[in-house]
Amino acid sequence: MPEVATRLGVSVHSLYKWVKAVSPDKSEQQSKELLEAKGEILRLRAQMRRVEEERDLLKKSRAGGGKTQGQVNTVC
Repeated sequence: MPEVATRLGVSVHSLYKWVKAVSPDKSEQQSKELLEAKGEILRLRAQMRRVEEERDLLKKSRAGGGKTQGQVNTVC
């Protein structure tokens, strides 16, 4: 950092202050991460609902012996 400050013709202290001023603080970063996590949770919940619905449909089809609606099981 001292080399950059020298090239810019400013003190190292000023350069550190500039970097700190433009860097997001921890609360901004944490807020961003929290929003990303919430979005992922919502996406995963929706995916889970779809998978559970598919599972339930498969269970129902197996419980019915694989019969389609309107078929009658006859024993000869």
